[in-house]
Amino acid sequence: MAGSREDAKLVVELAKLGAMSGLGDAAGAIFADDFDPEKAELSDPAVRTVLGWNETVATLVKNNLLDRKLVYDWLWVAGTWDRVGPAAKRAREATGVAYLYENFEELAEGQR
Repeated sequence: MAGSREDAKLVVELAKLGAMSGLGDAAGAIFADDFDPEKAELSDPAVRTVLGWNETVATLVKNNLLDRKLVYDWLWVAGTWDRVGPAAKRAREATGVAYLYENFEELAEGQR
C-alpha cells in the first residue's frame, strides 16, 4: 500500500506534535557525541521524549493507520532506536513491563 493524502496529513501533524514537545532538541541530545546509549535512562527528558514520540508513530503503523513505507522514507527509526533502545530495555527490566516501547522496537527492526 502506498502512502495516501491522509497519511501525508498525519505525518505533518506528527511533525507538529514533535516540534511542540521538543523533539528537535531531544534528538539533538541523543545524537550528540557525548551521549552514551549504554548509560541513558528513562529519567532523561530527551530520552523520554524520543521514546514516547516514536512509540506513537510506531503504534499508528502497527495498527495500519500510517503507511510503514512512508515512515521509513521519512524517519531513521533504526538509528534512533539504537540510541534510546538500551534505556527502553532497562526500563522494561526495572518495571517488569515487557511490552514497554515494543512498537518502536519492532518498527526499528523492520527498517534494518
